[in-house]
Amino acid sequence: MDRIGINYGKLGNNLPSPYQSIQLIKSMNASMVKLYDADPETLKLLAGTDLYVSIMVPNEKIVEFANNDTLANQWVHDNVFPYYPMTMIRSVLVGNEVYSNHDVDQWESLVVAMQHIRNTLHSHDIHNIKVGTPLAMDILGSGFPPSNGSFRVDTLTTIVPLLQFLNKTSSYFFLDVYPYFPWSSDPSDIDLDFTLFKSNLTYIDPGSNLTYTNLLDQMLDSVYFAMSKLGFSNIPIFISETGWPNQGDLDQPGANVYNAAVYNRNLIQKIVANPPIGTPARPGTIIPTFLFSLYNENLKDGPKTERHWGLLDPDGTPIYPIDLTGSTTDFGSLREPKNKMGYKGKLWCVVDRMANDTELGSALRSTCSLLNGTCESALGPGKHCYEPVSVVWHASYAFNAYWAKFRSSGVACYFGGLASLTPHDPSHGTCHFPSITI
Repeated sequence: MDRIGINYGKLGNNLPSPYQSIQLIKSMNASMVKLYDADPETLKLLAGTDLYVSIMVPNEKIVEFANNDTLANQWVHDNVFPYYPMTMIRSVLVGNEVYSNHDVDQWESLVVAMQHIRNTLHSHDIHNIKVGTPLAMDILGSGFPPSNGSFRVDTLTTIVPLLQFLNKTSSYFFLDVYPYFPWSSDPSDIDLDFTLFKSNLTYIDPGSNLTYTNLLDQMLDSVYFAMSKLGFSNIPIFISETGWPNQGDLDQPGANVYNAAVYNRNLIQKIVANPPIGTPARPGTIIPTFLFSLYNENLKDGPKTERHWGLLDPDGTPIYPIDLTGSTTDFGSLREPKNKMGYKGKLWCVVDRMANDTELGSALRSTCSLLNGTCESALGPGKHCYEPVSVVWHASYAFNAYWAKFRSSGVACYFGGLASLTPHDPSHGTCHFPSITI
């Protein structure tokens, strides 16, 4: 049963080789693997395995492939034909979360690019490779309650042709769906156990009268309802990414090993159940699923969770025991986190104690250049935050000022790995560091 796969991302400078990685994926009893590229070495290594493989066309190629079917044709010749059928490529994903960036040229080119790729496959009598594109939940303008699900108004002129393509070609609506994000943005109002598939709570959708026992089903059904409203009630969903972070910053609630293990283990039980469970709006449907991700990837930017979605540490050891086949249900006890709901209180953003001092100078200059005189009025000679005179002190002041100013716009306390959050007030003498209260 090919229902649980793994997203094999490579944004780390300490990851095992593709050879070792494929061995690990096989040892984990995954049935599928999704790549974010069409890396020749990895595709060769997958030859002769029983893993179904998904490969990806980069976003920046979409407009080119739409405008020039020869280029699309060449891509398939270079990235599919040398490996297929020994490597069991089963889907070509054109772009990744295309509607999450506002590149309207890509939106308008997406279906034509997908059609060109499919035409090339069919002209070589290949009919068992689906062509799709993974979309994120931000494709919806309204998502709650699920029966209110509808696509964003700005996407409608291009989403309808996409749904027509998926419907006509019997492809999937590939969806990146993370219950962690809506829960962590509103942890006091959304029950954590409801999000982790372990709650006795139920929610009855007033529009459909359907009963929900977990957040994932609500999110999936909001997309099913959105498709149905446009006349597409038979396109199945394939979860192209889901998971739970095993670590996070102090201002990211619930990002810990315990919750990650509970979410992924319970998710697997749901997906592999026989007969299939489906969702309240689509009972009994199979929902193939790629877990995100194989490794913790240390080169990803943004908040700490971004680097901690892995099932494995970079040395290949499991972060927590998991069985992708779903046949193991007793893993022994996990240490409960001290604070499942995350930190509450004041936070500051300062230079991380492991920061590379040689990188701090340029980071200080570039951060100050974005702060319109804040640094000069505080850090100049004789000013109230000038002393102690050190690049660490000055960079901490600049990082904190920038983070406090722009955190609400999504800026993380990261600064290329040079900064981290602290609950300890770094203010000194007359130099006051503004805090954010969580």
